[in-house]
Amino acid sequence: MHFKEFLPPIVAKSLASIRPAKYGWFGDYGSWEDAAAHTSGYDAEAIAQKVLDAALKVKQGKAAYERDSVTFDRPEYPWPILSGILWAAAKQSAGMTVMDFGGSLGSTYFTLRAFLQELTIRWHVVEQPRFVELGRVHFQDERLKFFLTPESCVAEGAVDVILLSSVLPYLREPYATLGELVKLRAPFLIVDKMPFLVEGDKDRLTIQRVDPAIYPASYPAWFFNEARFRDFMSKNFETVAEFPNEDRANLPSVFKGFLFKRKTN
Repeated sequence: MHFKEFLPPIVAKSLASIRPAKYGWFGDYGSWEDAAAHTSGYDAEAIAQKVLDAALKVKQGKAAYERDSVTFDRPEYPWPILSGILWAAAKQSAGMTVMDFGGSLGSTYFTLRAFLQELTIRWHVVEQPRFVELGRVHFQDERLKFFLTPESCVAEGAVDVILLSSVLPYLREPYATLGELVKLRAPFLIVDKMPFLVEGDKDRLTIQRVDPAIYPASYPAWFFNEARFRDFMSKNFETVAEFPNEDRANLPSVFKGFLFKRKTN
């Protein structure tokens, strides 16, 4: 599996209320290529640098956390993700490895690190090449490491938890990628900020237009049919918990997260 696509995070929490006529999610495209042809693209290096600047402020204690290259003075903890990781850790007899697929420069790790310091948890981020390069130079240590592919990550040892936070909507073939990750046989899988349509029985491919106040970009983005997703996951996993997300979009949809445990039979 190659990690080629740029995986921008969802900036949905405020987008639905920011100039909704211009920014948000639009269209219903028949193919990724068709949708991509109608996007303006993005300056990947400019975005990477903006994320790096924000992440360094968090590392240096100048900000509580960052999301989508924006820094915040007060922490906003992703409690469901933390609960899932701690629950999984309680079931492991030794240390635990988290694969944060599309985890930027370790945003979630730095948000949660105060709760993880007393545990033997290795946090491995799988990202696009530029983010891996920056991550290795500025953030990598004995706990936090960066990898180009899931395969190179598991080559260092088995993965216990796969975290997919705001990633699947931005993949050309999300179910194909999810299927490859399932083959890694991690005992636990956490999906967060997953956008589901409330109407229709198919997935919908849109174009997301980001407010330039965050960064100038537009790119294809999926909204999913929840029944299809549940059916796909039920083949290998049981649902331990599901939880709502606060993110919103300008389309009839809901954002949800899930904690899955691999079936033993």
